Amino acid sequence: MKATIRTRVLEAALDLFYEKGYNRVSVDEIVERAGTSKGGFYHNFKSKDALLYEIHNVFISYVLAQTKKARASSSSPVEQLSAMLYAFTNVFDVYMRHITVFYNEVAYLPAEFEAPIHEKRTQYRRMIEDVIEAGKAEGQFRLDLSTTITTMAIIGMVNWTYKWYRHDGELTMTQITKHFNDVILRGIVTEQGLAIAEQHRMQQR
Repeated sequence: MKATIRTRVLEAALDLFYEKGYNRVSVDEIVERAGTSKGGFYHNFKSKDALLYEIHNVFISYVLAQTKKARASSSSPVEQLSAMLYAFTNVFDVYMRHITVFYNEVAYLPAEFEAPIHEKRTQYRRMIEDVIEAGKAEGQFRLDLSTTITTMAIIGMVNWTYKWYRHDGELTMTQITKHFNDVILRGIVTEQGLAIAEQHRMQQR
């Protein structure tokens, strides 16, 4: 099936932004690489800035959808948080180029795009906060830890993965996520929560 013009433009822009940097790429170059016209470009994206925003929107929408599914897969906060981490890190296997380009070039994005980006990132942060709060209420997570700081620590640790993760590296993303889960959960769970986590781990073998 032939790719749509929108898809071709997005893929061409990803390649060019990755190779040269956002500020060094013109719409003319994107159009040429995509094999379309300026009319085709502007029919799908109102500007090059809108294209950079769409690169972010693609992967953050994927993260939100997969995280919601992961959260719904269990009623235990420990198991929910573990599943949500796997959903979060899976994005680096699926949308590594999108993530790398966006974080490397986000400084060029105009202020008009800040609100929609902030809205989706807030949705994600609140999902994690809600699970941590539920875990505290059920005695699975430590009460002495700040929910906000714990959430931001989790997001910050995983987000930085794009800087060092390689598809052909020694460890797969699944193996790396096991490390993340171990570090995060052992840091925030109570003895009760640890028992649930260990039971869940045994069931997965």
